[in-house]
Amino acid sequence: MAILAFTGIVTPNPFSVMNLKKLHFFGIVSVATCFSINVSAQGASAPDFKSMNSRASVVFSKKEDSVRAQFEKQKLTWPPEAMYVRSFKYDRQLEVWVKGNAGEPYKLFKTYKVCMQSGTMGPKRVEGDYQVPEGFYYINEFNPNSNFHLSLGLNYPNASDRILSDSLRPGSAIYIHGNCVSTGCIPISDEPIEELYIIASYVKANGQEFIPVHVFPVRYNVKKSTEYLATTIKDNAYLQQFNKNIKEVFDYFETKKQLPVIMVNKRGEYVYN
Repeated sequence: MAILAFTGIVTPNPFSVMNLKKLHFFGIVSVATCFSINVSAQGASAPDFKSMNSRASVVFSKKEDSVRAQFEKQKLTWPPEAMYVRSFKYDRQLEVWVKGNAGEPYKLFKTYKVCMQSGTMGPKRVEGDYQVPEGFYYINEFNPNSNFHLSLGLNYPNASDRILSDSLRPGSAIYIHGNCVSTGCIPISDEPIEELYIIASYVKANGQEFIPVHVFPVRYNVKKSTEYLATTIKDNAYLQQFNKNIKEVFDYFETKKQLPVIMVNKRGEYVYN
């Protein structure tokens, strides 16, 4: 069984109890290596502007004070120690949740509008299907040189996708990014991606190596959204079961404002603890 702590993937061998607990808090257990920006992992050190490319440096200079002020206004810890992102395809929303330490629940910082949507309900299963993935991922790339201003890459295909998607052409290169165009990505326009990029850079600098990103087809607590989903998948038994499966994590978080450990079994199904 492959293990995901919230959003990621690992074959079950390489972690001590101490490391497993640490990775559980930060949102992922994975043998994958995230892109590493040149930052200090001690305390709340700021990302090093000089080591960034000019675009990222300009963004931090322009936006960091605004992001900090927004955190202070909401009485949220700046910089946060952990961050969780979840997106809803039909509702065209992307939420950013943060926490100041392991013992406290996640708190909502902001909800951004997803300005363009491609595909329909259901997970991504093959290259070129224009589907936005559904499931549990983590940020595996910081790209300040994106064609879409700035972008944060998702680790699609994950362990479940590699079992259930086309074995030769599952697709790749799924990002949260700026601008307003999508062929399977999650665009939130330029100013929102600047804020998201800054927060993600800080929590990575603060020690969160794996930032969880959960993508759901709809908000399961919004009647209009669930009615649309039910109508769309009413003749598709597979999608009905898939949604029942991933909705459990949505319900868990709604109740606890914490994230469960997520695993993938041999059939590619998500299993929760």
